[in-house]
Amino acid sequence: MTTLYAILTWMVFGLIAGAIARLLVPGRQTIGLVATMCLGVVGSVVGGGITWLVTGDPMQPAGWIMSIVGAIVVLLIAVKTRSRQLT
Repeated sequence: MTTLYAILTWMVFGLIAGAIARLLVPGRQTIGLVATMCLGVVGSVVGGGITWLVTGDPMQPAGWIMSIVGAIVVLLIAVKTRSRQLT
């Protein structure tokens, strides 16, 4: 039951962080609910990596702000990559 709770917590956390990142990045992103959730989870991992680079402590959690920053970075990379593929 603890594993299920952890997975559900990551899903909700990722959905919120991904949605905030999508609201902060200008332009239209044509991704769905599941992709937004994955964006937030990947952004949390990226935010944790950025926090580790800044603090030097690998066990430092990313937190909300760095998760959103990481999701914004991932979303900007995805938007730039997709726009290059379309041209």
